[in-house]
Amino acid sequence: MSSVQSPHSELVGALYRDHRSWLLAWLRRNIACTHRAEDLSQDTFVRLLGRDELTTPREPRAFLVSIAKGLLFDHFRRSALEQAYLAELMQVPEAEQPSPEAQHLILEDLKAIDRLLGKLSSKARAAFLYNRLDGLGHAEIAERLGVSVPRVRQYLAQGMRQCYVALYGEPT
Repeated sequence: MSSVQSPHSELVGALYRDHRSWLLAWLRRNIACTHRAEDLSQDTFVRLLGRDELTTPREPRAFLVSIAKGLLFDHFRRSALEQAYLAELMQVPEAEQPSPEAQHLILEDLKAIDRLLGKLSSKARAAFLYNRLDGLGHAEIAERLGVSVPRVRQYLAQGMRQCYVALYGEPT
């Protein structure tokens, strides 16, 4: 572990010391698995350490809960994605199922795609999935989302940009 501390590590340390037990109790009330609650509690503070800037929050518990809620939402979304994948896998004849290693890699790829698309607005994400997975055209997507065709084009461009950034990094 690096001995270099972020400029706000003292603030994170104080938040951890003063509010970790409370946050953990809050997480335990919202998730059945105590181990997952512990992980999410730690992830909340790790997320704070990774920030470039951090100021003392006026309401530390509300601040910590907002971060933890985001992590909790991500956990539930990944869990739902995993369950959907496993349900679909059960439809494949056993002889045609990928190996456990391949299943794990596929699931990790699905999670990476989910994280990538999670950076888009809900409408942009829906437009991109309608287009790429369902093969819908711009007009059909516009009708489903209640937006204009030019707006659908913008959404699809946002989705393609996210894919580009994921593959090649930010354009220079």
